[in-house]
Amino acid sequence: MKELPSIIKPPIEHIDLVKYAGASGDFNKIHTVSHIANEKGYPDVIVHGMFLMGWASQAIEEWFPKRRLHRFGVRFMAPTYPGETLVIKGKLLEPNAEAVIDIGSLEIVDSKGEIKLKGSFELSKGEDGI
Repeated sequence: MKELPSIIKPPIEHIDLVKYAGASGDFNKIHTVSHIANEKGYPDVIVHGMFLMGWASQAIEEWFPKRRLHRFGVRFMAPTYPGETLVIKGKLLEPNAEAVIDIGSLEIVDSKGEIKLKGSFELSKGEDGI
């Protein structure tokens, strides 16, 4: 198994969620209006799950810019709130020279080590065989 370089993301701000809501069309108020999120039992607005999934796919592209993504799936593990510093960690399973597809995993964790998202991906072999 090969550890991939960790990617540290800047803290998410409320305005990032408002922008994402506009871009995605997901205007659920628990993502943009603090008092609505509080009424639902959250300490603050919660980050859109697909926002985090976008960061995860961006990490795969950064790790493997010349590879084609065949499969990508995630599971959301815990709510994420504005202000949290998140780290994307990844692993590539031991490459098999016979395989056409390489399999990897990733997770997004906060500074306390709480897992926010877990995922897996499959990539075609690159021109370099990696």
